[in-house]
Amino acid sequence: MRKRSISFLLRLSESEHARLTREVEKTGLSREAYIRALINGYVPKQLPPLDYYAMIRELHAIGNNLNQLAVKAHTTGRLERAAFQEEADHLRRAVQHIQQAVTGPERRSELPSMHTSGHPP
Repeated sequence: MRKRSISFLLRLSESEHARLTREVEKTGLSREAYIRALINGYVPKQLPPLDYYAMIRELHAIGNNLNQLAVKAHTTGRLERAAFQEEADHLRRAVQHIQQAVTGPERRSELPSMHTSGHPP
């Protein structure tokens, strides 16, 4: 483990501090770990969506089921088409769910005002 014995003071403007804080919060890292990553040439990634780990577990389960079907097909010389199709459909639905969760638009909780004056239209 490396020993980090050097510290320094860094002065930021209010807006720089606010931006740094926002960017750090997106990653789940400490501010220090975030800055060290930048210094070492890495841009930290944002935390995955909340259901990411559940989706990964589901993909692993589907993969395991498909692997079991492949092993059985290899040993018996027969593929259980219905079971295989069911797992393939499950995989397709899971991938679509992941794509929607990661890349799909999300509804904002509050819509911005469309008028610029202080009065309603």
